[in-house]
Amino acid sequence: MMQKIILFYLFTPLKDPAAVKLWQRTLCESLNLRGRIIIAHQGINGTLGGDIKDLKAYIRQTKQYPGFKDIVFKWSDGQRENFPRLSVKLRPELVAFNAADRIEVNSNGVVGGGKRLKPEQLHELMRRHNGEVVFVDGRNKWEASIGRFKNALVMDVDHSRDFPKAIADPKYDSIKDKPIVTYCTGGIRCEVLSKLMKDDGFKDVYQLDGGIVKYLEAYGDAGLWEGSLFVFDERMSLNSSDHTKIIGTCIHCQSKTSNYVNCANKACNKLILVCERCDDEKFYCLDCQPARIT
Repeated sequence: MMQKIILFYLFTPLKDPAAVKLWQRTLCESLNLRGRIIIAHQGINGTLGGDIKDLKAYIRQTKQYPGFKDIVFKWSDGQRENFPRLSVKLRPELVAFNAADRIEVNSNGVVGGGKRLKPEQLHELMRRHNGEVVFVDGRNKWEASIGRFKNALVMDVDHSRDFPKAIADPKYDSIKDKPIVTYCTGGIRCEVLSKLMKDDGFKDVYQLDGGIVKYLEAYGDAGLWEGSLFVFDERMSLNSSDHTKIIGTCIHCQSKTSNYVNCANKACNKLILVCERCDDEKFYCLDCQPARIT
């Protein structure tokens, strides 16, 4: 049986997140699906792998829940075994920006977020402004190190919770009047980020609807994106074709790579870029390398 992975999210108010969690876990277990689902009062966010017929059954049943009928499911190559287990958890925020008090959600999504752009609308925006558009990466800096929109602004953040402080830095005042396009993997983080940026005085803010995944479905390597897409499962990265430009750099030999491994110091376990040639040995991140814990 052929397998796939689905990615999805929806901001919508949930009156009883605990009940939704129990229902979702029971449904996924009955269909032998693995992956991760986050449930919050703000809605649902998930990535699941399994047989195509089981994923389609999951989609049908999930859409029957009144608040979830408008979920857009994105399909990706992969399988159940790309995830070690099924995880369904309750969280105070759908994305951990530590900004729950600033985010209001209704049936249309995040209230006051940036204007949504389909991939073709993004290209039209670029033409309209002669390319003078600032792409703001809504992911952490190590995700962006292997792939990003050309000339994108990648902030020095390791976690989503770092963004509120980062975007408040006065060094970004010079771009507050320029068209801003926030983007992320599937669209959920940039939806929140666009709202936070508008709160902080950025005047013309957009969000890439469906995120990088939908953009690559439309344009692949022929558009404004360059490099690989980082994903949060054992695949680690995805290429759009066999000629995807590799922009990541091995921390040891500086050759181009999209290959992530964990730092050999178990107390650190940080993700680092190591090319396949160097991956034959244990390697440490630059912080742990001087100690060479063995």
